[in-house]
Amino acid sequence: MALVPYVENSLPALSKLHNSSAQFRFANHDLHLAQDWKKLGVAAVVWDAAVVMCMYLEMGKVDLKGKVAIELGAGTGLVGIVAALLGAKVTITDREPALDFLSANVKANLPPDYQGSVDVSELTWGERLERYPAGGYDLILGADIVYLEDTFVPLLQTLEHLCSDTSVVLLACKIRYERDTNFLNMLKQRFRTEEAYYEKQRDIHIYKAWKQPAQRDL
Repeated sequence: MALVPYVENSLPALSKLHNSSAQFRFANHDLHLAQDWKKLGVAAVVWDAAVVMCMYLEMGKVDLKGKVAIELGAGTGLVGIVAALLGAKVTITDREPALDFLSANVKANLPPDYQGSVDVSELTWGERLERYPAGGYDLILGADIVYLEDTFVPLLQTLEHLCSDTSVVLLACKIRYERDTNFLNMLKQRFRTEEAYYEKQRDIHIYKAWKQPAQRDL
């Protein structure tokens, strides 16, 4: 997730985001994620989209065992941690200021025999993409990463770089504003896209996308 400064907000619905930790049970493991809204803003709290993404992964709709995955804008790292517990080898990424926080959550929540299946790495979308293998991932994960319009083009560039023709992109989103729909329209110009799941209570959509095959000149 992009880093956004802390702004005091008294809305009761957001009070859980101000807690110092959040607890979950996924993949037969109890997870305790540290949160730090005041220091890192939206990058350091667990949003509903991440919870719904984990629920979807746990359903077994996507084969994770032995797969190579990468999570973009990982924030607390919940999605990447759960993907690793379900059998994937995962690179969990965010911007540099969030990495120490992210690494601590990963270390605290992955048993020793899973630690080797996860790398935590800096990734600013659209920048220095050559550090990541082009088309080198079976699965690209993103939970609530579609909300800043300035990031849409570099995010799409990053997705295109990471994907092969057989890669699957999973994006968990709450559609809040017109710009969110605009991003989905941009995505559909470059990827085959479908809605794979909708969680009504939290109003979270999961979109599944595949890279469009390159058109051949006649």
